[in-house]
Amino acid sequence: MQSEAREAKAEAVRHTRLERVPISIGIGETIGHAKVSEAVERFRQRVPQAEIELIVDANDTLLAGLREGEFDLVISTLEVSEELYRIDPLYQEAYRVVVAKGHPLSELPAVSLADLADTTMLDRPNCEMREALHGACTDHGHTLYAAYRSNRVDWLVELARRGSGAVILPETSIPDHDNLVSLPVADMEIARDVAALRFRHQASRSETNELVREFSRN
Repeated sequence: MQSEAREAKAEAVRHTRLERVPISIGIGETIGHAKVSEAVERFRQRVPQAEIELIVDANDTLLAGLREGEFDLVISTLEVSEELYRIDPLYQEAYRVVVAKGHPLSELPAVSLADLADTTMLDRPNCEMREALHGACTDHGHTLYAAYRSNRVDWLVELARRGSGAVILPETSIPDHDNLVSLPVADMEIARDVAALRFRHQASRSETNELVREFSRN
């Protein structure tokens, strides 16, 4: 009886594995984790057999992987050809200035470009809105000074938390931390559109379609 029970259990495990649905998602390295992780968890509550792989990498690498079938979809802010890619808009998010509590900017209702020019900045070279921000500052006669540069959000957030300067981040990249304050930019609207990209020459499963819809939910 014990042998039969073990075999029945092993057969059940094999059957469950056959029903699993692997979904590989490429995520741009500037995409915040908050909305993505929340959507994935909601999706798996409805589709528990789904196995989600989340790969963070540079956009060019992700698009190449998408075309080669390594990813089912890519979450990115890139503008791409509609002839090659199916583009599903997911959400728009604003950028905010992040500083430590006690930083000179932390008590302001909003931060002006002049305020930023007088502040030590923490620069993210791979930020999509970097050129627009620096261009706006130049148009207003301001220059931003960055004492630190990194392509890693977590490093810049930690520097901001320690009072080393101010960093501008999209809303979904800002952690909920007691020692951090996020503030809007007063002189210009800085926002980006995030989309799910799928290669048109690759078939899309119903589970992937459902996951994309979950990403677009508020």
